[in-house]
Amino acid sequence: MMELKKLVDEGKIRYIGLSEASASTIRRAHTVHPITAVQLEWSLWSRDAEEDIIPTCRGFFSSGAKLVDNLVDNDMRKNLPRFQPENLEHNKHIFEKVNELAEKKGCSASQLALAWVHHQGADVCPIPGTTKIENLNQNVGALSVKLTESEMAELESLASDEGAVKGERHSAMKSTWKYSETPSLSSWKKE
Repeated sequence: MMELKKLVDEGKIRYIGLSEASASTIRRAHTVHPITAVQLEWSLWSRDAEEDIIPTCRGFFSSGAKLVDNLVDNDMRKNLPRFQPENLEHNKHIFEKVNELAEKKGCSASQLALAWVHHQGADVCPIPGTTKIENLNQNVGALSVKLTESEMAELESLASDEGAVKGERHSAMKSTWKYSETPSLSSWKKE
């Protein structure tokens, strides 16, 4: 963080952001220099960031279960636990319910899922991945989807119940914010 702060001070970079950082790491980094952004998965499927990360900081929904069928052989998503047959059959029911609500709203399920993240507050900015112009247009269209409090609650209830989503985000869960605690400064040895 001190090196990044130096880069800001030298005018070489403007902002500092973190990816998959724990709440305490974010707080400690922020004491060195303000953190502008924290990147992690926060979606209807991945709600665990709400426990610590979101209070600190204040693409399944585009195709549903058919997503796996349309992936090329070497696409890493084919290996994600949530898309394995033992979990996919269960998880597709969440997609179907989100899709039903999206149809009522006159938008796509992916737009509805992005709108849910967008409605988490003015300090939250979804960062959807996209490689196609039509997906970019869909993502931009999500900004016009307005959700009522009851619609927000309905969406949250779909994925927040215990066991609602089956399978971890990915098999290498060690690389997420949950397991990314950095050692405290007092534990460092000075040479």
